[in-house]
Amino acid sequence: MTPRLDLRGIRKSYPGVLANDDISLSVLPGEIHAVLGENGAGKSTLMKIIYGAIPADAGQIYCDGKLLPEHGPAISRELGIEMVYQHFALFDSITVVENIALSMPGRMDLKRLAVRIREISERYGLPIDPDRLVLSLSVGERQRVEIVRCLLRHPRLLILDEPTSVLTPQAVQKLFETLRQLSEEGCSILYISHKLDEVRELCHSATVLRGGKVTGTANPSEASSAELARLMVGDDLPEITVQPTELSHGPLLAVNNLNVRSETATGTSLKAVNLEVYGGEIVGIAGVSGNGQRELAAAISGEKIASAPEDVVLDGRPVGHFDAGRRRDLGLGFVPEERLGRGAVPSYDLSENALLTAHRLGMVRHGMAMRSKARDFASGVIEKFNVKASGPDAKAHGLSGGNLQKFIMGREIELSPRVLLVAQPTWGVDVGAAAYVRQTLIDLSRSGRAVIVISEELEELFEICDRLCVICNGELSSPLSRAQTSAEAVGLLMTGTGGKAAGRGAQTERDRHVV
Repeated sequence: MTPRLDLRGIRKSYPGVLANDDISLSVLPGEIHAVLGENGAGKSTLMKIIYGAIPADAGQIYCDGKLLPEHGPAISRELGIEMVYQHFALFDSITVVENIALSMPGRMDLKRLAVRIREISERYGLPIDPDRLVLSLSVGERQRVEIVRCLLRHPRLLILDEPTSVLTPQAVQKLFETLRQLSEEGCSILYISHKLDEVRELCHSATVLRGGKVTGTANPSEASSAELARLMVGDDLPEITVQPTELSHGPLLAVNNLNVRSETATGTSLKAVNLEVYGGEIVGIAGVSGNGQRELAAAISGEKIASAPEDVVLDGRPVGHFDAGRRRDLGLGFVPEERLGRGAVPSYDLSENALLTAHRLGMVRHGMAMRSKARDFASGVIEKFNVKASGPDAKAHGLSGGNLQKFIMGREIELSPRVLLVAQPTWGVDVGAAAYVRQTLIDLSRSGRAVIVISEELEELFEICDRLCVICNGELSSPLSRAQTSAEAVGLLMTGTGGKAAGRGAQTERDRHVV
Protein backbone atom coordinates (compact mmCIF):
# COMPACT_ATOMS: atom_id res chain seq x y z
CA MET A 1 0.00 0.00 0.00
CA THR A 2 1.33 3.44 -0.94
CA PRO A 3 1.90 5.52 2.21
CA ARG A 4 -0.27 8.59 2.67
CA LEU A 5 2.81 10.31 4.06
CA ASP A 6 6.46 9.32 3.62
CA LEU A 7 9.26 11.36 5.21
CA ARG A 8 12.86 10.72 4.16
CA GLY A 9 15.86 12.26 5.91
CA ILE A 10 14.16 15.38 7.23
CA ARG A 11 16.62 17.80 8.81
CA LYS A 12 15.99 21.21 10.42
CA SER A 13 18.37 23.33 12.48
CA TYR A 14 18.17 26.65 14.28
CA PRO A 15 21.07 28.65 15.74
CA GLY A 16 22.55 26.37 18.40
CA VAL A 17 19.80 23.73 18.06
CA LEU A 18 19.43 20.73 15.74
CA ALA A 19 15.66 20.27 15.95
CA ASN A 20 15.28 17.41 13.44
CA ASP A 21 18.16 15.12 12.51
CA ASP A 22 17.65 12.73 9.56
CA ILE A 23 14.06 11.81 10.45
CA SER A 24 12.23 9.22 8.35
CA LEU A 25 8.78 7.77 8.94
CA SER A 26 5.73 6.71 6.96
CA VAL A 27 1.99 6.74 7.62
CA LEU A 28 -0.45 4.52 5.72
CA PRO A 29 -3.98 5.52 4.67
CA GLY A 30 -6.30 5.13 7.64
CA GLU A 31 -3.43 4.70 10.10
CA ILE A 32 -3.41 6.50 13.45
CA HIS A 33 0.30 7.09 14.02
CA ALA A 34 1.63 8.47 17.32
CA VAL A 35 4.72 10.67 17.47
CA LEU A 36 6.19 10.51 20.97
CA GLY A 37 9.01 12.33 22.68
CA GLU A 38 10.04 14.68 25.44
CA ASN A 39 9.52 18.44 25.22
CA GLY A 40 12.07 19.74 22.77
CA ALA A 41 12.49 16.37 21.04
CA GLY A 42 11.49 17.92 17.69
CA LYS A 43 7.87 16.77 17.39
CA SER A 44 6.24 20.15 16.79
CA THR A 45 8.99 21.23 14.39
CA LEU A 46 8.47 18.06 12.35
CA MET A 47 4.70 18.59 12.22
CA LYS A 48 5.15 22.19 11.04
CA ILE A 49 7.46 20.97 8.28
CA ILE A 50 4.84 18.44 7.14
CA TYR A 51 2.15 21.13 7.18
CA GLY A 52 4.36 23.58 5.33
CA ALA A 53 4.49 26.19 8.09
CA ILE A 54 8.31 26.04 8.06
CA PRO A 55 10.70 24.61 5.42
CA ALA A 56 13.06 21.71 6.04
CA ASP A 57 16.77 22.27 5.50
CA ALA A 58 17.09 18.83 3.88
CA GLY A 59 15.04 15.73 3.13
CA GLN A 60 12.01 14.79 1.09
CA ILE A 61 8.26 14.57 1.74
CA TYR A 62 6.05 12.25 -0.31
CA CYS A 63 2.26 12.49 -0.20
CA ASP A 64 0.38 9.54 -1.71
CA GLY A 65 3.57 8.54 -3.52
CA LYS A 66 4.21 11.96 -5.08
CA LEU A 67 7.16 14.14 -4.10
CA LEU A 68 5.90 17.24 -2.37
CA PRO A 69 7.96 20.29 -3.37
CA GLU A 70 8.30 23.37 -1.20
CA HIS A 71 4.85 24.12 0.11
CA GLY A 72 2.87 26.21 2.56
CA PRO A 73 -0.28 25.65 4.59
CA ALA A 74 -2.52 26.67 1.66
CA ILE A 75 -1.07 23.92 -0.57
CA SER A 76 -1.26 21.46 2.33
CA ARG A 77 -4.96 22.16 2.76
CA GLU A 78 -5.50 21.61 -0.96
CA LEU A 79 -3.84 18.20 -0.52
CA GLY A 80 -6.07 17.42 2.46
CA ILE A 81 -3.43 17.96 5.16
CA GLU A 82 -4.87 19.70 8.23
CA MET A 83 -3.24 20.53 11.54
CA VAL A 84 -4.43 21.50 15.01
CA TYR A 85 -1.61 23.37 16.70
CA GLN A 86 -0.82 23.14 20.39
CA HIS A 87 -0.79 26.96 20.38
CA PHE A 88 -3.96 27.87 18.52
CA ALA A 89 -3.98 30.06 15.40
CA LEU A 90 -7.12 32.09 16.07
CA PHE A 91 -7.94 35.82 16.03
CA ASP A 92 -9.35 36.89 19.39
CA SER A 93 -11.35 39.89 18.20
CA ILE A 94 -13.66 38.08 15.76
CA THR A 95 -16.18 35.26 16.07
CA VAL A 96 -15.72 31.53 15.69
CA VAL A 97 -17.47 31.44 12.32
CA GLU A 98 -15.39 34.37 11.05
CA ASN A 99 -12.18 32.63 12.13
CA ILE A 100 -13.15 29.43 10.35
CA ALA A 101 -14.22 31.34 7.23
CA LEU A 102 -10.69 32.72 6.92
CA SER A 103 -9.34 29.20 6.38
CA MET A 104 -12.01 28.14 3.88
CA PRO A 105 -11.57 28.55 0.11
CA GLY A 106 -13.51 31.26 -1.69
CA ARG A 107 -16.11 33.59 -0.25
CA MET A 108 -18.25 32.06 2.45
CA ASP A 109 -21.85 32.69 3.44
CA LEU A 110 -21.37 33.09 7.18
CA LYS A 111 -24.94 32.02 8.03
CA ARG A 112 -24.62 28.79 6.06
CA LEU A 113 -21.15 28.18 7.46
CA ALA A 114 -22.49 28.67 10.99
CA VAL A 115 -25.10 25.98 10.33
CA ARG A 116 -22.39 23.62 9.09
CA ILE A 117 -20.26 24.34 12.16
CA ARG A 118 -23.17 23.47 14.46
CA GLU A 119 -23.86 20.27 12.51
CA ILE A 120 -20.24 19.10 12.56
CA SER A 121 -19.67 20.07 16.20
CA GLU A 122 -22.81 18.23 17.33
CA ARG A 123 -22.06 15.20 15.15
CA TYR A 124 -18.60 14.77 16.65
CA GLY A 125 -19.47 15.76 20.21
CA LEU A 126 -17.46 18.99 20.18
CA PRO A 127 -20.11 21.64 20.97
CA ILE A 128 -19.21 25.21 20.08
CA ASP A 129 -21.24 28.36 19.42
CA PRO A 130 -20.17 29.80 16.03
CA ASP A 131 -21.32 33.30 17.01
CA ARG A 132 -19.12 33.66 20.10
CA LEU A 133 -16.08 35.91 20.08
CA VAL A 134 -12.89 33.87 20.35
CA LEU A 135 -11.58 36.12 23.13
CA SER A 136 -14.42 34.83 25.33
CA LEU A 137 -13.48 31.17 24.82
CA SER A 138 -11.48 29.03 27.20
CA VAL A 139 -8.46 27.04 26.04
CA GLY A 140 -10.57 23.89 25.68
CA GLU A 141 -13.21 25.67 23.62
CA ARG A 142 -10.56 27.12 21.33
CA GLN A 143 -9.25 23.63 20.80
CA ARG A 144 -12.71 22.52 19.71
CA VAL A 145 -12.82 25.36 17.18
CA GLU A 146 -9.53 24.21 15.66
CA ILE A 147 -10.65 20.59 15.42
CA VAL A 148 -14.04 21.51 13.91
CA ARG A 149 -12.28 23.79 11.41
CA CYS A 150 -10.25 20.81 10.20
CA LEU A 151 -13.22 18.44 10.07
CA LEU A 152 -15.15 20.87 7.87
CA ARG A 153 -12.53 20.37 5.16
CA HIS A 154 -12.73 16.54 5.12
CA PRO A 155 -9.01 15.92 5.78
CA ARG A 156 -6.95 13.09 4.28
CA LEU A 157 -4.14 13.61 6.82
CA LEU A 158 -4.99 15.15 10.18
CA ILE A 159 -2.23 16.29 12.55
CA LEU A 160 -3.29 16.63 16.20
CA ASP A 161 -0.96 18.13 18.82
CA GLU A 162 -2.11 17.26 22.37
CA PRO A 163 -5.82 17.10 21.42
CA THR A 164 -7.15 15.70 24.73
CA SER A 165 -5.35 17.94 27.19
CA VAL A 166 -8.51 19.77 28.23
CA LEU A 167 -11.24 17.16 27.72
CA THR A 168 -13.24 15.09 30.18
CA PRO A 169 -12.93 11.28 30.07
CA GLN A 170 -16.30 11.14 28.36
CA ALA A 171 -15.25 13.75 25.78
CA VAL A 172 -11.98 11.90 25.17
CA GLN A 173 -13.88 8.73 24.35
CA LYS A 174 -16.18 10.70 22.03
CA LEU A 175 -13.16 12.19 20.28
CA PHE A 176 -11.64 8.72 19.95
CA GLU A 177 -14.85 7.52 18.32
CA THR A 178 -14.53 10.41 15.87
CA LEU A 179 -10.89 9.62 15.10
CA ARG A 180 -11.61 5.92 14.63
CA GLN A 181 -14.45 6.82 12.27
CA LEU A 182 -12.12 9.10 10.28
CA SER A 183 -9.54 6.30 10.22
CA GLU A 184 -12.08 3.83 8.87
CA GLU A 185 -12.96 6.36 6.17
CA GLY A 186 -9.30 6.40 5.10
CA CYS A 187 -8.08 9.54 6.86
CA SER A 188 -4.55 9.19 8.25
CA ILE A 189 -3.87 10.76 11.63
CA LEU A 190 -0.60 11.92 13.18
CA TYR A 191 -1.22 12.02 16.91
CA ILE A 192 1.08 13.82 19.37
CA SER A 193 0.32 13.15 23.02
CA HIS A 194 2.06 12.70 26.35
CA LYS A 195 -0.82 10.57 27.64
CA LEU A 196 0.61 7.15 26.98
CA ASP A 197 -2.48 5.23 28.07
CA GLU A 198 -4.44 7.08 25.38
CA VAL A 199 -1.78 6.34 22.78
CA ARG A 200 -1.95 2.64 23.66
CA GLU A 201 -5.74 2.67 23.37
CA LEU A 202 -6.02 4.61 20.12
CA CYS A 203 -2.92 4.39 17.94
CA HIS A 204 -1.87 1.68 15.50
CA SER A 205 1.83 2.54 15.54
CA ALA A 206 4.28 4.95 17.14
CA THR A 207 7.55 6.65 16.29
CA VAL A 208 9.66 7.90 19.19
CA LEU A 209 11.91 10.97 18.95
CA ARG A 210 14.68 11.95 21.33
CA GLY A 211 17.03 14.86 20.77
CA GLY A 212 15.68 15.38 17.26
CA LYS A 213 16.36 11.80 16.15
CA VAL A 214 14.19 8.72 15.69
CA THR A 215 15.18 6.42 18.56
CA GLY A 216 12.60 3.69 18.11
CA THR A 217 9.23 2.50 16.87
CA ALA A 218 6.55 0.53 18.67
CA ASN A 219 3.15 -1.05 18.41
CA PRO A 220 1.38 0.84 21.23
CA SER A 221 -1.20 -1.87 21.80
CA GLU A 222 1.58 -4.37 22.58
CA ALA A 223 3.80 -2.07 24.69
CA SER A 224 3.23 -0.91 28.24
CA SER A 225 3.15 2.78 29.19
CA ALA A 226 6.39 2.25 31.10
CA GLU A 227 8.08 0.79 28.01
CA LEU A 228 6.94 3.71 25.87
CA ALA A 229 8.10 6.19 28.50
CA ARG A 230 11.48 4.48 28.65
CA LEU A 231 11.84 4.87 24.88
CA MET A 232 11.01 8.57 25.22
CA VAL A 233 13.23 9.56 28.13
CA GLY A 234 15.84 6.80 28.07
CA ASP A 235 15.16 5.77 31.65
CA ASP A 236 12.38 4.73 34.03
CA LEU A 237 10.02 7.49 35.14
CA PRO A 238 10.27 8.68 38.74
CA GLU A 239 7.46 7.46 40.97
CA ILE A 240 5.28 10.15 42.49
CA THR A 241 4.90 9.87 46.26
CA VAL A 242 2.15 11.53 48.26
CA GLN A 243 3.11 11.73 51.93
CA PRO A 244 0.59 12.14 54.78
CA THR A 245 0.33 15.71 55.96
CA GLU A 246 -0.89 17.77 58.89
CA LEU A 247 -3.21 20.56 57.77
CA SER A 248 -3.09 24.10 59.08
CA HIS A 249 -5.62 24.98 61.79
CA GLY A 250 -7.33 27.51 59.57
CA PRO A 251 -7.64 27.86 55.80
CA LEU A 252 -4.90 29.79 54.01
CA LEU A 253 -7.42 30.64 51.30
CA ALA A 254 -11.17 31.05 51.71
CA VAL A 255 -13.70 32.03 49.05
CA ASN A 256 -16.98 33.06 50.65
CA ASN A 257 -20.26 33.12 48.75
CA LEU A 258 -18.51 34.63 45.74
CA ASN A 259 -20.71 35.92 42.94
CA VAL A 260 -19.09 37.24 39.76
CA ARG A 261 -21.18 38.43 36.85
CA SER A 262 -19.62 37.65 33.51
CA GLU A 263 -18.50 40.75 31.63
CA THR A 264 -19.66 39.24 28.32
CA ALA A 265 -22.88 37.57 27.28
CA THR A 266 -20.92 34.47 26.30
CA GLY A 267 -18.98 34.09 29.55
CA THR A 268 -19.95 32.14 32.67
CA SER A 269 -21.04 33.90 35.84
CA LEU A 270 -19.98 32.50 39.21
CA LYS A 271 -22.83 31.72 41.58
CA ALA A 272 -22.33 31.63 45.36
CA VAL A 273 -18.94 29.90 45.18
CA ASN A 274 -17.50 28.70 48.49
CA LEU A 275 -14.07 27.15 48.86
CA GLU A 276 -11.57 26.57 51.66
CA VAL A 277 -7.99 25.42 51.10
CA TYR A 278 -5.73 24.56 54.05
CA GLY A 279 -1.99 24.67 54.29
CA GLY A 280 -0.66 21.18 53.67
CA GLU A 281 -3.15 20.13 50.99
CA ILE A 282 -3.81 20.29 47.26
CA VAL A 283 -7.39 20.96 46.23
CA GLY A 284 -8.23 20.20 42.62
CA ILE A 285 -10.95 21.90 40.59
CA ALA A 286 -12.25 19.81 37.70
CA GLY A 287 -14.60 20.96 34.98
CA VAL A 288 -15.27 21.10 31.27
CA SER A 289 -13.66 24.19 29.76
CA GLY A 290 -15.89 27.23 29.77
CA ASN A 291 -17.79 26.48 32.98
CA GLY A 292 -16.32 29.31 35.03
CA GLN A 293 -12.70 28.25 35.55
CA ARG A 294 -11.31 31.44 34.03
CA GLU A 295 -13.65 33.61 36.05
CA LEU A 296 -12.78 31.78 39.27
CA ALA A 297 -9.05 32.06 38.62
CA ALA A 298 -9.41 35.77 37.89
CA ALA A 299 -11.39 36.32 41.11
CA ILE A 300 -8.86 34.45 43.28
CA SER A 301 -5.74 35.90 41.62
CA GLY A 302 -6.98 39.49 41.77
CA GLU A 303 -7.33 40.04 38.05
CA LYS A 304 -11.01 40.52 38.86
CA ILE A 305 -11.85 42.59 41.95
CA ALA A 306 -14.56 41.02 44.10
CA SER A 307 -17.70 42.81 45.30
CA ALA A 308 -16.57 42.77 48.94
CA PRO A 309 -13.21 42.32 50.71
CA GLU A 310 -14.53 39.24 52.55
CA ASP A 311 -15.32 37.43 49.30
CA VAL A 312 -11.67 36.30 49.15
CA VAL A 313 -9.64 35.80 52.34
CA LEU A 314 -5.88 35.12 52.16
CA ASP A 315 -4.28 33.74 55.33
CA GLY A 316 -7.01 35.32 57.46
CA ARG A 317 -6.91 38.70 55.71
CA PRO A 318 -9.77 39.91 53.46
CA VAL A 319 -8.26 40.67 50.05
CA GLY A 320 -11.27 40.75 47.73
CA HIS A 321 -10.69 44.47 47.15
CA PHE A 322 -6.97 44.06 46.42
CA ASP A 323 -5.54 43.85 42.89
CA ALA A 324 -3.29 41.03 41.67
CA GLY A 325 -0.06 42.80 42.66
CA ARG A 326 -1.09 43.34 46.27
CA ARG A 327 -2.26 39.75 46.60
CA ARG A 328 1.11 38.56 45.28
CA ASP A 329 2.83 40.75 47.88
CA LEU A 330 0.82 38.91 50.55
CA GLY A 331 1.94 35.47 49.32
CA LEU A 332 -0.38 34.44 46.48
CA GLY A 333 1.24 32.82 43.44
CA PHE A 334 -0.56 32.25 40.16
CA VAL A 335 0.15 30.27 36.97
CA PRO A 336 -2.45 31.06 34.25
CA GLU A 337 -3.52 28.53 31.66
CA GLU A 338 -2.36 30.70 28.74
CA ARG A 339 1.42 30.39 28.63
CA LEU A 340 2.11 32.90 25.87
CA GLY A 341 0.60 36.33 26.46
CA ARG A 342 -0.32 35.92 30.14
CA GLY A 343 2.19 33.58 31.73
CA ALA A 344 5.03 35.01 29.68
CA VAL A 345 5.65 37.78 27.14
CA PRO A 346 6.57 35.99 23.90
CA SER A 347 9.15 38.52 22.69
CA TYR A 348 10.88 38.84 26.09
CA ASP A 349 13.82 36.65 27.02
CA LEU A 350 13.58 34.36 30.05
CA SER A 351 15.41 36.73 32.40
CA GLU A 352 12.96 39.51 31.49
CA ASN A 353 10.05 37.13 32.01
CA ALA A 354 11.49 36.24 35.41
CA LEU A 355 11.23 39.91 36.38
CA LEU A 356 7.47 39.92 35.77
CA THR A 357 6.76 38.25 39.11
CA ALA A 358 10.13 37.49 40.73
CA HIS A 359 11.17 41.16 40.94
CA ARG A 360 10.03 40.90 44.56
CA LEU A 361 13.19 38.91 45.33
CA GLY A 362 15.47 41.94 45.36
CA MET A 363 15.71 42.31 41.58
CA VAL A 364 14.70 45.98 41.61
CA ARG A 365 16.59 48.79 43.33
CA HIS A 366 15.45 52.43 43.25
CA GLY A 367 13.05 51.54 40.47
CA MET A 368 15.75 50.01 38.27
CA ALA A 369 15.85 46.34 37.28
CA MET A 370 18.98 44.47 38.35
CA ARG A 371 19.58 42.41 35.22
CA SER A 372 22.33 40.25 36.67
CA LYS A 373 20.08 39.02 39.48
CA ALA A 374 17.27 38.35 37.00
CA ARG A 375 19.65 36.33 34.83
CA ASP A 376 20.89 34.34 37.84
CA PHE A 377 17.31 33.60 38.91
CA ALA A 378 16.28 32.52 35.38
CA SER A 379 19.39 30.35 35.08
CA GLY A 380 18.52 28.66 38.38
CA VAL A 381 14.99 27.89 37.19
CA ILE A 382 16.32 26.55 33.87
CA GLU A 383 18.71 24.20 35.68
CA LYS A 384 16.41 23.07 38.50
CA PHE A 385 13.39 22.41 36.31
CA ASN A 386 15.38 21.01 33.37
CA VAL A 387 14.12 23.64 30.92
CA LYS A 388 15.55 22.99 27.47
CA ALA A 389 16.68 26.48 26.47
CA SER A 390 19.93 28.04 25.32
CA GLY A 391 20.03 30.12 28.52
CA PRO A 392 18.40 33.10 30.25
CA ASP A 393 18.66 35.14 27.03
CA ALA A 394 16.42 32.71 25.09
CA LYS A 395 13.16 34.27 23.92
CA ALA A 396 9.98 32.84 25.42
CA HIS A 397 8.43 32.21 21.99
CA GLY A 398 11.46 30.14 21.01
CA LEU A 399 10.79 27.47 23.63
CA SER A 400 8.53 24.49 23.08
CA GLY A 401 5.20 24.72 24.88
CA GLY A 402 6.19 22.20 27.52
CA ASN A 403 9.53 23.85 28.26
CA LEU A 404 7.94 27.28 28.59
CA GLN A 405 5.41 25.77 30.99
CA LYS A 406 8.23 24.30 33.07
CA PHE A 407 9.89 27.71 33.25
CA ILE A 408 6.71 29.51 34.32
CA MET A 409 5.92 26.84 36.91
CA GLY A 410 9.47 26.97 38.21
CA ARG A 411 9.43 30.77 38.41
CA GLU A 412 6.30 30.74 40.58
CA ILE A 413 7.35 27.82 42.80
CA GLU A 414 10.74 29.43 43.48
CA LEU A 415 8.87 32.41 44.98
CA SER A 416 7.68 30.07 47.80
CA PRO A 417 4.11 31.40 47.87
CA ARG A 418 1.84 30.78 50.86
CA VAL A 419 -0.94 29.94 48.39
CA LEU A 420 -0.33 28.80 44.82
CA LEU A 421 -3.09 28.79 42.21
CA VAL A 422 -2.22 26.81 39.07
CA ALA A 423 -4.31 26.38 35.93
CA GLN A 424 -3.38 23.41 33.69
CA PRO A 425 0.04 22.81 35.32
CA THR A 426 1.23 20.11 32.91
CA TRP A 427 -0.67 20.90 29.72
CA GLY A 428 1.62 19.86 26.86
CA VAL A 429 4.43 18.80 29.22
CA ASP A 430 6.12 15.45 28.57
CA VAL A 431 5.69 12.54 30.95
CA GLY A 432 9.03 12.94 32.68
CA ALA A 433 8.64 16.67 33.23
CA ALA A 434 4.99 16.25 34.24
CA ALA A 435 6.02 13.83 36.97
CA TYR A 436 8.58 16.34 38.23
CA VAL A 437 6.10 19.24 38.22
CA ARG A 438 3.46 17.18 40.02
CA GLN A 439 5.91 15.99 42.65
CA THR A 440 7.05 19.58 43.15
CA LEU A 441 3.45 20.69 43.77
CA ILE A 442 3.00 17.87 46.28
CA ASP A 443 6.22 18.78 48.06
CA LEU A 444 5.19 22.44 48.14
CA SER A 445 1.89 21.55 49.78
CA ARG A 446 3.59 19.24 52.28
CA SER A 447 5.80 22.14 53.37
CA GLY A 448 2.66 23.83 54.68
CA ARG A 449 1.54 25.73 51.60
CA ALA A 450 -1.95 25.64 50.13
CA VAL A 451 -2.17 24.62 46.47
CA ILE A 452 -5.19 24.92 44.16
CA VAL A 453 -4.98 23.12 40.81
CA ILE A 454 -7.49 23.86 38.06
CA SER A 455 -7.25 21.12 35.47
CA GLU A 456 -9.32 19.22 32.92
CA GLU A 457 -6.95 16.26 33.28
CA LEU A 458 -8.70 14.03 35.80
CA GLU A 459 -5.80 11.57 35.90
CA GLU A 460 -3.58 14.40 37.09
CA LEU A 461 -6.06 15.56 39.74
CA PHE A 462 -6.50 12.06 41.11
CA GLU A 463 -2.75 11.58 41.21
CA ILE A 464 -1.84 14.65 43.28
CA CYS A 465 -4.93 16.14 44.95
CA ASP A 466 -6.20 15.50 48.46
CA ARG A 467 -9.68 16.82 47.72
CA LEU A 468 -11.53 17.64 44.51
CA CYS A 469 -14.31 20.05 43.60
CA VAL A 470 -16.21 20.22 40.32
CA ILE A 471 -17.23 23.45 38.62
CA CYS A 472 -20.23 23.33 36.29
CA ASN A 473 -22.18 26.30 34.92
CA GLY A 474 -20.44 28.61 37.36
CA GLU A 475 -21.34 26.57 40.45
CA LEU A 476 -18.72 24.82 42.57
CA SER A 477 -19.55 21.50 44.18
CA SER A 478 -18.75 20.60 47.74
CA PRO A 479 -15.32 18.97 48.03
CA LEU A 480 -14.86 15.26 47.54
CA SER A 481 -12.17 13.17 49.14
CA ARG A 482 -9.97 11.69 46.42
CA ALA A 483 -10.21 8.27 48.04
CA GLN A 484 -14.00 8.37 48.14
CA THR A 485 -14.81 9.11 44.50
CA SER A 486 -13.86 8.02 40.97
CA ALA A 487 -12.94 9.62 37.66
CA GLU A 488 -16.24 8.44 36.18
CA ALA A 489 -18.27 10.04 38.97
CA VAL A 490 -16.36 13.31 38.69
CA GLY A 491 -16.72 13.22 34.90
CA LEU A 492 -20.50 13.00 35.28
CA LEU A 493 -20.47 15.98 37.66
CA MET A 494 -18.44 17.91 35.09
CA THR A 495 -21.19 17.43 32.51
CA GLY A 496 -23.95 18.30 34.97
CA THR A 497 -25.45 14.80 34.91
CA GLY A 498 -24.00 13.41 38.12
CA GLY A 499 -26.18 15.16 40.68
CA LYS A 500 -24.68 17.00 43.63
CA ALA A 501 -21.26 16.17 45.05
CA ALA A 502 -21.11 14.87 48.58
CA GLY A 503 -20.72 17.58 51.18
CA ARG A 504 -17.68 18.12 53.29
CA GLY A 505 -19.58 17.08 56.39
CA ALA A 506 -18.83 13.48 55.49
CA GLN A 507 -15.31 14.08 56.80
CA THR A 508 -14.66 14.13 60.52
CA GLU A 509 -12.69 16.93 62.15
CA ARG A 510 -9.75 14.56 62.61
CA ASP A 511 -9.90 13.44 58.95
CA ARG A 512 -9.95 17.06 57.89
CA HIS A 513 -6.67 17.84 59.63
CA VAL A 514 -4.82 14.65 58.77
CA VAL A 515 -4.76 13.79 55.07
